[in-house]
Formats: sequence, C-alpha cells, structure tokens
Amino acid sequence: MHKKFLFAFLLAGLLSSARAQELKARLTVITSKISTQVNRNVFQTLQTSLTNFLNNRKWTNDAFQQNEKIQCNFLLNIEQDLGNFVFRAKLTVQAARPVYSSTYDSPLINFIDDDVVFRYQEFQAIEFNENKIQGNDPLAANLMAVLAYYVNIILGFDYGSFSLRGGDTYFQKAWNIVNNAPEARDITGWKSFESLRNRYWLAENLNNNRFALIHDALYAYYRSGMDIFYENEDQARNGILSCLNSLNTLNTDNPNSMILQFFFQGKSTELVKVFSKAKADVKNKARDMLTKLDITNTAAYKELK
Repeated sequence: MHKKFLFAFLLAGLLSSARAQELKARLTVITSKISTQVNRNVFQTLQTSLTNFLNNRKWTNDAFQQNEKIQCNFLLNIEQDLGNFVFRAKLTVQAARPVYSSTYDSPLINFIDDDVVFRYQEFQAIEFNENKIQGNDPLAANLMAVLAYYVNIILGFDYGSFSLRGGDTYFQKAWNIVNNAPEARDITGWKSFESLRNRYWLAENLNNNRFALIHDALYAYYRSGMDIFYENEDQARNGILSCLNSLNTLNTDNPNSMILQFFFQGKSTELVKVFSKAKADVKNKARDMLTKLDITNTAAYKELK
C-alpha cells in the first residue's frame, strides 16, 4: 500500500514537471505617479493576478524543467487614472538567457512600451483567448493582449537564441495578436500608422523576410558568441562580430528599422566588456560597427580604444 502511494506521488511529480510552465516572471505594479480615489488594494490584486497569469499559463507545447524557465521582469508603471477603472501605463519588459559554462545571464530583451491602456476592477477575471482576443470589453482585454504579445516575443528570442529560426512560431503568434488586437478609442500601439516604433512594427520586422538577417544575428550572438566565451574568447568575439556584420547589412538595406534598436537595448554594457580585452583590430572593427548600429550608446562604445 505504501509502495503504491509512493509510486503515485512520484508519478504526479513527474507529470507536474512535464507540464511545467515556461516563465519565471516577476511582475510589479507601480502607482506612485497617480492620485486616485480607487482603493489601492486593487493594484495589489492586479499584481498578483497578472503574476499568476504569466507564470501559471502554458505558453508552449514543450516541457521546461525548473532550471530552464525563462527569467523575465515586467514593470507596469501606471501613469494616469482615466476614470471608470481605466488606466494608462508604461510597461517595461526585460528577459535574460543563461550563458553556457557560467552563472552569467545575458540580456535578451530590455524594452519600454509607452502605450498601454486598460480597464481593471478588483477581482476581475484575468483571461486571454488567442482565438478571441478582442473579448467583450476591448479595454479589459487589451492588457492581457499586450502581455501575451510580449511573452511570445520573449519566447521567440529565447528559442531563436538556441536554434536558428527556432523562435518563428512565437513571432507568428505575436503577429496574430497584432492582427486581432482589441480596438477602442484609447487603445494604441497596434497600428502601423500610429508610430514607427510600436508593437505593430516589432512583430512586422520579426516576420518579414526583408529582416531575415535578424534571426541569423540573434543565433550568432548567443550560440557562436556568448555561449563559447568562457571556452574560447577569441572565437566567441568572432561569432559576435559575425552577428554585427549581419546587423550592419540589415541596417544598410533597412535603415532606422525598429528591430535593430530593439536588439541592442540592454546590451551595450555587455558588448563593451566582451570587446574590452580583444586584439586591437577586432576591437576597432567592433567599435566602428557598434557606434554606427547602436547610436544611443555611442559614448559607451568609444571606450573601446
């Protein structure tokens, strides 16, 4: 009897592990910028509900072990109370990926979305149906759509960093969310004409064959670069230079594209460290390309002398 109980317990544990979700996400709601009559407890409830939504939902068909879960952070900074339980916020999305043979996590994504408007009342159901994204209340559905969109972008970058074009399925899912996104007067970020740097253009770039080199660059940066850095620094730097060459070609063919800016956000410190001890010719090549490709961080790259 005891053996049967033990077997059932172990089997349940194995099944639970096989179904383990993909994310180890931390979501924080910040309300310091608003003065509202809404009970502040509503934001704590929102934070808990969204954290559970991210971590407990199954986003892929693959089994993830606990140590394989993707480390990510979401910071929902509520900036305006629009009334009737509708809020305007900025969402910071960050994700990292472990580097082989080390305890170091390399940044995958570090992005701020300025256009998040949503409706939330305390204990409101947190739901997302990828086949019916609009929902009965577009403003209530919008926050779930935004989060699901960025989860798929994170998954796409993570999978694509381990195998060439491995993230295509999730980039397509993000594109499907764009094409079926909630529509209401205050909702923005999903349309091409609203901005040159929004959710539409990020997903468009990732699914458009004109930007196919971004997938080669993503793979080269991690698998031919960061993942072998602790075994062979020179070879790893060459792998990252290959990534930069791909990005340079992409930039020549598609200047000022959103995906290029998105790729580099959060990487400047890492890149400076990678090339700081390189041979002079490699360092010069890296500096010349980086100051052209990642203009925002030109000052940091000038340290590579």
